[in-house]
Amino acid sequence: MNFLAHLYLSPPTPDARLGSLLGDFVKGPVERAGYNAEVREAIRLHRRIDTFTDSHPVVCRARARVSPARRRCAGILVDVFFDHFLARDWERHHPLALEAFAAEVYAGLLATGHPLPDRFATMVSHLVRQDWLCTYRHLPGIALTLDRMSRRASRAAPALFGAAEELAEHYDAFAGDFTEYFPAAQAALTPEGGRTPE
Repeated sequence: MNFLAHLYLSPPTPDARLGSLLGDFVKGPVERAGYNAEVREAIRLHRRIDTFTDSHPVVCRARARVSPARRRCAGILVDVFFDHFLARDWERHHPLALEAFAAEVYAGLLATGHPLPDRFATMVSHLVRQDWLCTYRHLPGIALTLDRMSRRASRAAPALFGAAEELAEHYDAFAGDFTEYFPAAQAALTPEGGRTPE
């Protein structure tokens, strides 16, 4: 799951939302990270979401749709594609408009008093300034997101450039994958088998 889905599945407090994004930036035992219990539990939730997602058969099927040339980054692509479908159909899932939800998240991140890893702080600055969460709603926003990710210094990064064409080519199939997968994620990962209550 990518940023928007992690935030959606998070309890709706600033510290929990912070932890839901820190999950990719805090390595090792969370007790050593220096955060309060709410942030630590949200980091653990992030890890549970990732474990559930990585092993889910529908996600495995979706990753297999990615072309061989980009297969090494199929996990990243499917995470971003699923955020697109969540953003596209946001009103079906959440009582707040996506713009209002994003503004709430951004305000909480900017006001946090917790110490942040440098790389995470830089990411948050871009996330807020470029309004990443709302740009996921449209295909040009997904293309821009993936092209930005392709500039990172990782082994899979070059394969991400232009990778929005993978979504365009199999759009309905990926949409079906998300529609099948997301209720299962909600049931397994949120209280009472649904979205975390507001």
